[in-house]
Amino acid sequence: MSSTREIDALIDMMARLPGLGPRSARRAVLHMIRKRDLLLTPLAEQMRQVAQTARECGNCGNIGTTEICDICAADKRANGMICVVEDVADLWAMERSGVFKGRYHVLGGTLSALDQVGPEQLRIPKLVERVDSEAITEVILALNATVDGQTTAHYIADQLEARVTLTSLAQGVPIGGELDYLDDGTITAALNARKAI
Repeated sequence: MSSTREIDALIDMMARLPGLGPRSARRAVLHMIRKRDLLLTPLAEQMRQVAQTARECGNCGNIGTTEICDICAADKRANGMICVVEDVADLWAMERSGVFKGRYHVLGGTLSALDQVGPEQLRIPKLVERVDSEAITEVILALNATVDGQTTAHYIADQLEARVTLTSLAQGVPIGGELDYLDDGTITAALNARKAI
């Protein structure tokens, strides 16, 4: 029996995380072991707590520790706007910017005929229900600029037509971006969405 079996198992589990491969996982585990009292023990306790308390918001699909997340519970965010995103990571990215002050709706993915993902596998029916019940006036489609993302946006637009104002995020050249490094699709979107100076 190996004397490092548990450590190897931890490294293997860490290596399954996005952005970490076996080498990075080994370094991270070794660092945590060396700083056991400062990192490893508190991390293990925090992970146990999150495993017991983390849940999906029953309203928007965000991840939190209560039945309804803080964003949905905040009265000041009930301003008639919902920003539709593909997954929780997108919601968190929008929140980091601090610009959007409305509520969100997490779809849980995009429509995909190849992967047999239809509207019922996503939270599209719940979105339609929320538009009807929450006095929503604008739905912002903040979906990725992929074929599946755009297909999903068109489907949602068809479902919500004449009920609310539908908008989408602008697409194009990022601030500080150089044209030489952009792909053709981004340059095309930026040119088509140009505005007067």
